[in-house]
Parts: sequence; structure tokens; C-alpha cells
Amino acid sequence: MEKRIGFIGFGNIAQAVARGLTATGACAAERLCACAAHFDRLQKNAAALGVRAFERAEDVVSWSDFVVLAVKPYMVEAVLAPLRELLADKVLISVVSGYDFAAYEKLLSPKTRHISAIPNTPIAVGEGIMICEDRHSLRAEEMADFEAVFGRVAMLESVPARLFSIAGTLSGCTPAYTAMYLEALADAGVKHGLPRATAYRVAAKMLCGTGKLYLETGTHPGAMKDAVCSPGGTTIRGVAALERGGFRAAVLDAIDAAEGEA
Repeated sequence: MEKRIGFIGFGNIAQAVARGLTATGACAAERLCACAAHFDRLQKNAAALGVRAFERAEDVVSWSDFVVLAVKPYMVEAVLAPLRELLADKVLISVVSGYDFAAYEKLLSPKTRHISAIPNTPIAVGEGIMICEDRHSLRAEEMADFEAVFGRVAMLESVPARLFSIAGTLSGCTPAYTAMYLEALADAGVKHGLPRATAYRVAAKMLCGTGKLYLETGTHPGAMKDAVCSPGGTTIRGVAALERGGFRAAVLDAIDAAEGEA
């Protein structure tokens, strides 16, 4: 893609997106720029990726065709207010939690095309997910560019506004929960004699492979479990132990907590 992409805010998720874009060749580093509140820190992080650093958000907007808004939710209105006219006739890609199409319609110039998306951290290695609100104002060719670039680093999943939050939670929060599971599996391996590095590699590859098996075959997760559980065997005994420990209930509780439910 010949268009230039600028980041307003360059925290963990913005850096993950930039890293994925450059590592996969979806967008060359010289076509990326960023600004952030702390310029000295920005310079260090941007240099590590070969990304251009700007001190002012106005410069990012002027230089870019696609502008990725990646600031904290409480900062959105203050950041956008002085950029409203500059953003007119640009494409804004929001990766800010809690801001959907309707919210931006109140903040942006009518000429600004925009889409709200929630990426997760595995986008840094080209294995991410981007939950995209199905309502947007991008032109057909702009949407094609968006899909061509970000589809290289993430599975793009479109949902209506009412499901935007839960879809983002399921994709965006759960890498933390999965990392905890990975760590617990490795601890168990170490407990039984495996070297720590070996235990992490084996458990991590298992997680990757299980996800890929589902995506490529569409086999129901219950059937995938059953295929490994021989009658009276070791796996079903482990499944029973997880059930006694409330494994499924704990997962449901974690998602409820992330969604703000008691």
C-alpha cells in the first residue's frame, strides 16, 4: 500500500500494530510515523521500529493518509478537538476502547471517514485479531486498503456496535488469561522434571496448534476434547480435575469481570 499511516499515541498496542505491519511487510517502516505525550520515550520506541517520530499530532495528521488514534479513552476528546479540521477528508482508525462509530460522529468533521477497531497484542507477530465495528464511513477503496493492510497481520472480525465490547474483551483481554494458562502449564511441566524453556515451548506450540486446528477444520471444541479423551485414560482424568476446580466457571467469571459485571 502506498498510503502513509500515522499513530497518535504510541503505547503498547500501537507499537504492537506497527511491529506487525513492518515485520510482515504489510507496510514499510518509512511509511509509518507517530507522536506521543513523552517525546523522548517516543523517539526511543519509534527508532527501534524505524518509525518516524513527530512532536505534534498536527504533523502526524498532515503527513498521513490513515491516522490511527491510540490514546487512552479519557484523552480522546481533548486530543481530537484541535485536530477536527485537519482530520477532515482523512481516514481515522480508532483503536480506543469504548469509542464506537456513533461517538466519533459527534466529535469529527462530517468529511472525516472513520472506523473503530480493537486489535490484540498478537498482531505484533502477524497473528492478531482486529474486532471492527460493522458501521463505518470509509469509501469502498479505503476499506479495501484497510483490509489489504491490516488483514496481513490480523483476522478482521466485523460486529455490530452492541457486540463491540464483548468481542473486544474476548480477543483483547484474553491474551493475558492465556498467558497465565501457558505459565501454569509450564509450571506443571517443571514440577514433573521438564526444563523451563522446554515446558514453555511445548505448551505454547500446543496452544497455537489447537487454535489452528479449530480454525482450519471447524471441529466443535467439545469434539476436539473428546478426540483426546480415551475411556479411563490420563486426559479424561485431567479434564475431571479441571471441572472439579471450576475451570469453565473461572473463565466465565473472568470475562464477566472484564465486562464490568459483578
